[in-house]
Amino acid sequence: MPTLGFHDHDHASCIRSTLARAEAHCVAHKLKFTPVRRRTLEILLAEHRAIGAYDLLAKLAEEGLGTAPPVAYRALDFLTAAGFAHKIEGLNAYIACAHLGEDHAPAFLVCTNCRSVAEADTASDKGRLGQAAAATGFRIERTVIEAMGLCPACVEDTPCA
Repeated sequence: MPTLGFHDHDHASCIRSTLARAEAHCVAHKLKFTPVRRRTLEILLAEHRAIGAYDLLAKLAEEGLGTAPPVAYRALDFLTAAGFAHKIEGLNAYIACAHLGEDHAPAFLVCTNCRSVAEADTASDKGRLGQAAAATGFRIERTVIEAMGLCPACVEDTPCA
């Protein structure tokens, strides 16, 4: 599975296909993909960077979709529970899942300058962490891996898009 986030791609197609997968998932699992939830996912998809709940709420409020913090938090809770978004703990912010609908263990490469995020797939049962867990009889159920640094554009000291 490729790392997504720091390379050029057909962004409009990316958004359309991800929304279509999200809608299909909701139909298949009888989940309500409300207008606020859908718009929240669209905003996250459009950004390709970590967005805080209050920044998201400001965008929703501009569009008349709610002004109270629970509006954003409920939508984000739904999206993360459904696997459509991830919380970037180090920034207390959210991104759309780059591998929606796929069983994966994401690791995040987070730019501390522009807040862009690349999502890479890791296998928690492999590598040193997997070896340490196996050696102790521990079964890994969930991992959160975040690497903070500079994206290629910020390393080159060019404005990030």
